[in-house]
Amino acid sequence: MQSNNPIFRRSEEFQRGGSNPNAGGTMTDPSQWQVGTPGGGGYAPAPAATGPMTIDSVVQKTAITLGVVILTAMATWILTPDVVEGGSTDNLGPLFAAVTIGSLGAFVLSMVNSFKRAVSPALILAFAALEGVALGAISKLFEVTYGGIVVNAVLGTFGAFAGTLAAYKVLNIQVGDKFRRGVIAAVFGMVGISLLSLVLSLFGVNIGIFGSGPLGVLFAVAGLVLGIFMLILDFDFVEQGIANRIPEVESWRAAFAMTVSLVWIYTNLLRLLAIFSDN
Repeated sequence: MQSNNPIFRRSEEFQRGGSNPNAGGTMTDPSQWQVGTPGGGGYAPAPAATGPMTIDSVVQKTAITLGVVILTAMATWILTPDVVEGGSTDNLGPLFAAVTIGSLGAFVLSMVNSFKRAVSPALILAFAALEGVALGAISKLFEVTYGGIVVNAVLGTFGAFAGTLAAYKVLNIQVGDKFRRGVIAAVFGMVGISLLSLVLSLFGVNIGIFGSGPLGVLFAVAGLVLGIFMLILDFDFVEQGIANRIPEVESWRAAFAMTVSLVWIYTNLLRLLAIFSDN
């Protein structure tokens, strides 16, 4: 089964469904030809295969990746200067720097990991570390203005994860091609609008998608719903990957995808809680 999700699309294992590429055909790679023995097939022995991906391996890799995000977020929170609401803005510089560096670095590595064919655990963990830096700084800024909002956003994120997983299994949700295409198109659309808003803000133009007005609320709600749809895609790909017995290293790709979805949900939920607290 071929995927329209860019994170999984680069994986040949997901696309070929774990089947034997030589079944029902002949080997066309000359490097694998050899003189056969009587009664033999005449082919070189196949290389030893790694173990298949399992639910345990996905859980382990996801826990490691999320653990890096959480640890770096905590470190950023602790190491950056304390900020008091209504106080001096001198301490905001390190926080804004952490947000900028972490966000840009995480975005670049998310694109690299999404379109890279071979899985790279090191790049995935580097993405998680940079994402943690950005989230730690953003969360600290929000917490200064809206006390207790971070804890609620964290609980809400894991509640959304558990609820989506339960709905996926209990309701036996089936993911079709139209759903996949729609979700991926919406993701790129929201990313494009966000980048456009960022560029326009440099010229003093504010289109309001990150504000507390109706458009800001609509954009945050749409982002939250889209994050849940992204999780459904992640669950489907993990289920298909395990059924097709793809290599265990692909667990890192699944962990990366779910980390992206959870971060997406957390940031939009954080914005929604802030908007409601303002009102």
